[in-house]
Amino acid sequence: MAHRRCLQSLARHVTALISLKTTRPLSTFEILTSKLSPAKTSPNLEPSWGSLWSHSRHFSSSKSDGSDNEVEMEEASDEESENDEVAPDLGRNYSPEEKEAEAAAIGYKVVGPLQPSERVFKAYEPVFAVIQIGSHQFKVSNGDCIFTERLKFCEVNDKLILNKVLLLGSATQTIIGRPILPDAAVHAVVEEHALDAKVIIFKKKRRKNYRRTKGHRQELTKLRITDIQGIEKPEVKTGGKPSKAAVKKPEKIAAAA
Repeated sequence: MAHRRCLQSLARHVTALISLKTTRPLSTFEILTSKLSPAKTSPNLEPSWGSLWSHSRHFSSSKSDGSDNEVEMEEASDEESENDEVAPDLGRNYSPEEKEAEAAAIGYKVVGPLQPSERVFKAYEPVFAVIQIGSHQFKVSNGDCIFTERLKFCEVNDKLILNKVLLLGSATQTIIGRPILPDAAVHAVVEEHALDAKVIIFKKKRRKNYRRTKGHRQELTKLRITDIQGIEKPEVKTGGKPSKAAVKKPEKIAAAA
């Protein structure tokens, strides 16, 4: 079938050329031999028979499929997107003003390292606060431990002031910010920088031979809340336990035998 279509198309081209310029009619044998022979340069500018048919032809009976090309294009686009996702400021040097401004936008301020002589950890106080760090909100009390996304510009044992306080509360009063309380602050200490559990990301496109498996571990920062300021703290009663009233037990009367 392929040879028959080739001959038919060849005959159509021959008739078109003959109609444009009347020349001596060529036989089928001459046409085929001119196709198989390499193209020869003629002195005039008219194209030769070999130059007309020198390019390769692709028929519908070929078994080539474009799926492989599609897969290669998808892989190339994925690699380009991965290169674009790389953080451009990995080796950037921040000035102290830029560090302070970026930390304030997230919701904290670095005070300095914790000295061995300082005693910042206190006993439990019946006061709570709702704070915001980045895009997450936490309800904390004195002595609580929270995990947030990795905080830049701070190291282990650094003291922080969390200044985005949305709400303060105790047993006697509640203070709500609009949206934050300017006079309130929550003090914390950085305990460690850790990694969260691994999350598997699997992508698949059916009938495209496309599968991608990746793993991700989110960087976290562990904070210990040391103090909450901006609200009156009720006094904690440390008296002894109240004595229980003496309860008289009923006397048992022995029954006469």
